[in-house]
This record gives sequence, C-alpha cells and structure tokens, in this order.
Amino acid sequence: MLRLRSSRPAAGLPGHRASGPEAVRPGILRRLLPGSRRKPVRRQPRVWTAAAAVALVLAVALAAGALPAAGAAQAAPAAAKEDSQQRKLREMCDRVGVMTGLPWQSVAALERYERTLSRAHPKSRPLPPNALVGVFVGPERWSGPLNPDPEDKSPVSIRAFGGIGRDGSGDGVADRNDDLDRLYSVAHQVRRKGTSPDDFAIGLWEYYQNTRAVQRVLQFAKIYRTFGKLDLSRHVFPLPVGTVYSYRSTWGNSRDWGGTRIHEGTDIFANYGVPVRSTSYGIVEVKGWNPYGGWRIGIRDLDNLYHYYAHLSGYEKSLKPSDVVRPGQIIGWVGSSGYGRPGTQGKFPPHLHYGVYRDRGLVEWAFDPYPMLRKWEKAELKALRVHKE
Repeated sequence: MLRLRSSRPAAGLPGHRASGPEAVRPGILRRLLPGSRRKPVRRQPRVWTAAAAVALVLAVALAAGALPAAGAAQAAPAAAKEDSQQRKLREMCDRVGVMTGLPWQSVAALERYERTLSRAHPKSRPLPPNALVGVFVGPERWSGPLNPDPEDKSPVSIRAFGGIGRDGSGDGVADRNDDLDRLYSVAHQVRRKGTSPDDFAIGLWEYYQNTRAVQRVLQFAKIYRTFGKLDLSRHVFPLPVGTVYSYRSTWGNSRDWGGTRIHEGTDIFANYGVPVRSTSYGIVEVKGWNPYGGWRIGIRDLDNLYHYYAHLSGYEKSLKPSDVVRPGQIIGWVGSSGYGRPGTQGKFPPHLHYGVYRDRGLVEWAFDPYPMLRKWEKAELKALRVHKE
C-alpha cells in the first residue's frame, strides 16, 4: 500500500565397527586359529576408465572445496550475469562520457534517475525487452513533434524535424530501442549548454523542467563521484543486529497527535543511545527538528527512496546536509524526541521510527518498509553466522 507523504516526520552406534586394543581383526584371527592357512589370492590390476577417472577427480575436488556446492553453483550464474550487466553499463557510461565531454558519473546519474522514473511509471514509460539502460524517450520527442513517422530512425530526418534521437552506437541508425542510442541522445541533449557543473544543471532544468529532477541527478552524481563505482546496492538493518531491539509491522496504525492520521513506517524499539545506522548508500537531504518526528534525518538513495529516521536522541556530530553516507555508517542514536516544540522528549518509549518514501517525479509516496527491514536483518544475521563458522 502506498501513502502520499504529508510530512517527513524485533560404544555402540548401529554399523559402528569396533576399534581399539580389544578389537580383533579378521586377518589376525585367522593366523591365531590352528589349521587356518589361507590360499594366496592373485590381485588383478584395476583398470580405470576415463569416466571413472573424471568422477574421482570431481569427487576429490568437491570434498576439498575446490568446486562450489550445488546452491553456490546455482547462485553463481545469477551473480555473474549481474556483474556482466554492471560492466556493460559502466562501459556505456564511459563511452557516452567521452562522446559528450561529461564525466561518467554525470552520465550514470542521468541514467539512474531515468531508471527510477521508469520503475515508478512502468505503463507510461515502457522500456524495450531486456533493456540494460533505464532511459525512456517517447516517440514524438525522439522523432520530432511534426515528424510523420513516429518510429523514424534516420538521424538526418530526425534532426530536421527537431527530434532528440541520435546515433550513439555508430551504426548510422538512431534507434529508440537501442540502449546506447537512448543514453547518448538524452546526455547529448542535456549537455547542449556546456559540460561545467552549472551548465549541466541548466541543461537538466531545460530537459526536465523540474527542479526536483535537477536535484536528484546532481545528488546521484555526487554519490557516484564519492565511491567511484556503479554497484552501490548494499543495504543493512538500521540498528546493529547484535543489539537488543524489537519490531513488528506497524504500517497503517492510527495516530492522533497533530490530527487523525495513519502510521507511515515501522517502529523499532530499543534503549536510549543504541546507534542508528544508514541503511544504504545515499546523501543527507534533511537534518533537524520536525514536530512529529523530533530530531530526524532524511537520506536519499540511488533508488530515489527517501529514508526517514525519526525520534532520535542526537546526531553524529560531523554529519550535515549534502554529506554522502554508506551502509552501516552511524548517523544518530535512538531516543524519544518529538510531538511538540524543539527539544520535547519522553512522550513515548524510546524507539526509531523508520519510514521510506518513493519519489515518483512530482510527488513522494510512503510505503511499508517492514518487508525490506526483515530482508536486510536476515541477510546480516546470515552473514554473521557464516563469518563465525
């Protein structure tokens, strides 16, 4: 369920052979019994077939850990595919960066913002099957508003009709279904004012006509510049999993302070002073007092999700708006602030209110974060168990 954001406010086993000094081996028994001389047996040399040899090698390698187990073998192709896609996307960003004069981080940020919009509006922004790039351009904008052929692929005629479609792959065709063509076309359009940071921001405004879009792309570019890589998908639970806490799904519960409303998040109860961590890579967007959430911090991630941490007892002193954070970084501590003027404390038990809002381009909608919290908690607990073993 989605909710429009009104404020950013848990000795004898069967089959066991006897051993030790009292165990009598059959060969010794025969030698001890009178008249038990045994006829010599001629052993035939074992002939190994190629299949048997291969089976033996595989068995030894598996036992020694040189080969992955069945579960790991099944997970490996998926991980390899994801890594391959990340490499291809990075290569595209580098290539478009060279072609346009933009840093690859700016190109990646542009692609990322487009991807979040396409994910939020899959019906109005359909992407080609198996698309690697999340950029969407409508037929009219691609081919030109007066072009009689909305699926025109000729760079010359597209340019003549004022379309933005360009040939980024070098095959002489401006194909709206080609990943590289779409990415290059939008980047080329944005950088028309220049490649400096100010010019890039102006180009974003002229393309999107939306200050929110400008802010998001610039935020994403800063995150990419800070960490220098595309794969920034790691998440953690907001409280250290080794501490004492409890939580359950409280989404939609009624709240009456400040007027009748519903609870847009999950409450994680813990003692005062338990560290609160960033769940993701992101950038600090808001820090300060909110009458509902008390001392709170808002962090924007690369999925265009706004993570809302409320009722804190205090912040990490060095943290300020526009700072970039990583998963697990301490941003504050559990408290009971809120429901009043700045400094109000103790109107409820200490806990962290954790909410998540999705930016849909013009508005933001809250959704239940409980499933994500359970997923991140289980992943961390599993990693801890594996580490201990």
